[in-house]
Amino acid sequence: MLILMTQGASREQIDQVCRRIREAGLTPHEIPGSIRTAIGITGNRGPISAELFTKLPGVSECMPVSKPYKLVSREVKPESTIIDVRGAKVGGDSPVLMAGPCSVETRDQTLKTAEAVVAGGAKFFRGGAFKPRTSPYAFRGLKQEGLKILEEVKRTFDLRIVTEVMDIETMDAVAEVADVLQIGARNMQNFSLLEAAGRQRKPVLLKRGMSATIQELFMAAEYLLSLDNYAVMLCERGIRTFETMTRNTFDLSAVVMMKHYSHLPVIADPSHGVGIDWAVPPLAKAALVAGADGVIIEVHPDPDRALSDGQQSLNFEEFAALAADLKDLADWRASRAK
Repeated sequence: MLILMTQGASREQIDQVCRRIREAGLTPHEIPGSIRTAIGITGNRGPISAELFTKLPGVSECMPVSKPYKLVSREVKPESTIIDVRGAKVGGDSPVLMAGPCSVETRDQTLKTAEAVVAGGAKFFRGGAFKPRTSPYAFRGLKQEGLKILEEVKRTFDLRIVTEVMDIETMDAVAEVADVLQIGARNMQNFSLLEAAGRQRKPVLLKRGMSATIQELFMAAEYLLSLDNYAVMLCERGIRTFETMTRNTFDLSAVVMMKHYSHLPVIADPSHGVGIDWAVPPLAKAALVAGADGVIIEVHPDPDRALSDGQQSLNFEEFAALAADLKDLADWRASRAK
């Protein structure tokens, strides 16, 4: 159920409704809006009687919510969520550019890439210190040393750091450096990790699992929002299908569906989505046309020698050309929004 408060409802009236919800053994979720506050209710196993709340002062109406992903749904929050990450807004009028190497390999490689990323207009630097890999013999990141390098990138270039958290044990260490905690495709339904990330109160980039439906992604995000962490970005990074010509099948329809059914910002990851360097630019541009709130691109100074995902990484010249095209598309979108 969603309780809509009247415009100008007082703090005391909102608190009274929240107390009534808790007295019923349920959990209130306050959702501020530009005009009025809404309060979502979770924890019920059946219908909730609206009569519990309709006569409370400040309550405008009580609405049932049909979607199982209650807090993620536009039924609960019709307005698009905007997440402020140290002054960079995700989900607003201007799409954001996130870029960097798949893995932090060396200090020199990472700082050179950060310089190229800034030159291209990106405000977010992606780079993995802890890397989940299919093979236990593959490069799995510099771990703590990688975090130190990311901290230097953050300090030197004022970039917002997006890096993956793999487990609860390293969560606190990653959260000290990261501005955005990335939960990768393999961990999308790692529910204890989701709960730990929800309690961090940091922005989270939640990637769609490689065989997950859109609704399953929404339900994974619901874990985070149910712990009152509303700073969640959804990420389409390609899914596993019968097609073998590409690494994954980059599902542009998912971008459209996510934007339609959820208020959360949507980030597109064409690098993992297609897995082929020359195919990344057209898909990144297509994602912005489809309505994505940003794209995340893998960049490396020498992709042929990258320790992970070199085949889908752009070199600096290729990234600069793509960044210029994305800026033009962002300007086009802004002109259409006026």
